[in-house]
Amino acid sequence: MGSKRLSKRGVLLAILGGIAFYSLIIFFLTLDPPSQSSFSKSASGQSSQDLIDGQSVESAQSSAQKTSGLPMRLKIPKINVDAAVQYVGLTSDGKMDVPKGPDDVAWYYLGPRPGDKGSSAIAGHFGWKNNTPAVFDNLHKLQKGDKLYIEDEDGVTMTFVVRESKGYDPKTLAAEVFISKDDKAHLNLITCEGIWDKVSKSYSQRLVVFTDRVME
Repeated sequence: MGSKRLSKRGVLLAILGGIAFYSLIIFFLTLDPPSQSSFSKSASGQSSQDLIDGQSVESAQSSAQKTSGLPMRLKIPKINVDAAVQYVGLTSDGKMDVPKGPDDVAWYYLGPRPGDKGSSAIAGHFGWKNNTPAVFDNLHKLQKGDKLYIEDEDGVTMTFVVRESKGYDPKTLAAEVFISKDDKAHLNLITCEGIWDKVSKSYSQRLVVFTDRVME
């Protein structure tokens, strides 16, 4: 009798966990509009700027396998990107936090570090207000084989190569953006694209550039 109860409980937890995960995927691809002018607080009550020292990052990643240092800069020569990396978690309403301004990018620190096994995610703005240039305005220009680089806290530079780019509807369950099963290191870049909707205050599409780490 006891074992049956445990079994039912295990199934229920698995179902609830699955629901929570796929809800998270939706939040990731529903990036806040580029007109946002201030950081929203993460679920832990800290903004991404509070996490720059890495203390909360280390705590959040205590159970993860870490082989790379904390990311500091993202460089994409082809589209003239050389951006500081902010660390973000989830906002109080369950969405992935976003960079404070148009120039920086935001790494989701609850996932793998760039360079570690798994799929890490970095978001950046597109189409900032008042025609101000944003870091990922030209992300769509990247093609298969293009290279980008992450510089970590130890001064180590890691190389990633573009595998493909995909467009998504904001409500798509895009598990492939955040899950990898090949035991390799991936870095996926997320931004908006398409048409700005004044009613929903969001762009009509999301763009994800999938990249793989290469050893040079």
